[in-house]
Amino acid sequence: MNEDPETTDSNIPTEAVAATASRPGADVDALRGSVKRDFRATVAKLVDLVGIPGIAWDAFDPAELDRSAAAVAALIRSFGLEDVRVLRVPKADGTAGGPAVVARRPPLPGKATILLYAHHDVQPPGEAALWDSPPFTAVERDGRLFGRGSADDKAGILAHIGALRAVSEVLGDDFGLGVTLFIEGEEEAGSPTFRTFLETYQDELRADVIVVADSGNWAVGVPSLTTSLRGLVDGTIEVRVLEHAVHSGMFGGPVLDAPTLLSRLIATLHDDDGSVAIAGLVAVDHTDVDYPEETFRADASVLKGVRLAGTGSLTSRLWTKPALSIIGMDVPSVALSSNTLLPWARAKFSLRLAPGQDTGEAMESVRRHLDQHAPFGAQVTFTPGEQGQAFAADTEGSAARDALWALGTSWGVRPVQSGMGGSIPFIPDLQELFPAAQILITGVEDPDSRAHSANESLHLGDFEHAILAEALLLATLNGES
Repeated sequence: MNEDPETTDSNIPTEAVAATASRPGADVDALRGSVKRDFRATVAKLVDLVGIPGIAWDAFDPAELDRSAAAVAALIRSFGLEDVRVLRVPKADGTAGGPAVVARRPPLPGKATILLYAHHDVQPPGEAALWDSPPFTAVERDGRLFGRGSADDKAGILAHIGALRAVSEVLGDDFGLGVTLFIEGEEEAGSPTFRTFLETYQDELRADVIVVADSGNWAVGVPSLTTSLRGLVDGTIEVRVLEHAVHSGMFGGPVLDAPTLLSRLIATLHDDDGSVAIAGLVAVDHTDVDYPEETFRADASVLKGVRLAGTGSLTSRLWTKPALSIIGMDVPSVALSSNTLLPWARAKFSLRLAPGQDTGEAMESVRRHLDQHAPFGAQVTFTPGEQGQAFAADTEGSAARDALWALGTSWGVRPVQSGMGGSIPFIPDLQELFPAAQILITGVEDPDSRAHSANESLHLGDFEHAILAEALLLATLNGES
């Protein structure tokens, strides 16, 4: 970060910034008034979108995903863009990918082009009994809008549209910025055709600045710009000790079963402090934002008495150090268990990587560690899985500085430049195919949005601030180009 935010006792930035600060081309008061006048209409459009269960998973009706794309395209056309298309590219197996909406208006001479990304597909609802209201019926309670996709990421779509509407109203013919809207339709399914889509439509999607509205803010009332993402590698570990299962009473003792040996192998992946113990991984203990332990415990629902793992600041453990989790195991269930020594057991790991870590080198580090720590001579088979590179934003770039000004002006408090412990796998694809573009990762979520979970919700006050912040960014970029 460029400077440390001033903090209160809770270490959450609250320093007020000038609410009426201005930059060339950005009339703060006029844009704020425009966003406010149209806000309830924008929320109504979001309510309608939440009512469409567009899920890009094979187990769900693809017609709803098509209906979702059509509704987004209609919203964009109603705003005034005429070049609006619903596009697909084939998956690796030849079947059609999810429907993406692409809308474009060319720049006036000398003006830059901005690409605005969000996604219209959503997660499955999960168990209906866990929701306080039907997941695909948007309900407003206590200043929040509840419903699947209300925050992730249909609010991102409406933030883009609402900001464009406000800037167009205030600037009129002076708004000459080139604009491309790219609303993906399969992000929650892992974006299987994202790379192919970018390669197919690279000329149409080329831009000077890319805004990815699929992240979150530091807290309700405190905005943030996501400046780093951890990378990801995963894979499976299989341990074999016998050719087949044998009676645990007749042969147990001299031979340890596969689940026990797999557990011993898994235990070597962390040291006694809980830090990842795989040699060769990048780990940096330096972040400029503090995350109070009591706040983290509440946000992560950590049970009382559970000791936190790792060393260094909590934000470095979340953003700039590796984190390894076992996310699945293949062993018989307790209900199906019998008195046998099990010949094999398998586990899947997920390893988050610090920015600056090469994914291929990380995968090889995991392989070497497993080979060197095979317990009792057991046969260990390592099968690599997916890889996703980390991301570190250019916080000295002009677009990042403009975005931080816009966030601070809209919310009225200094924004946080925060990392994210998770990964957005398609960000490296954007970097590779559009190397000259400045990438900004923003969002509308807060720690209580519960994206992917029951009772997902959007804080409406922050939603209005997000629309204004993007409108200020667009106006500023328009004035600078």
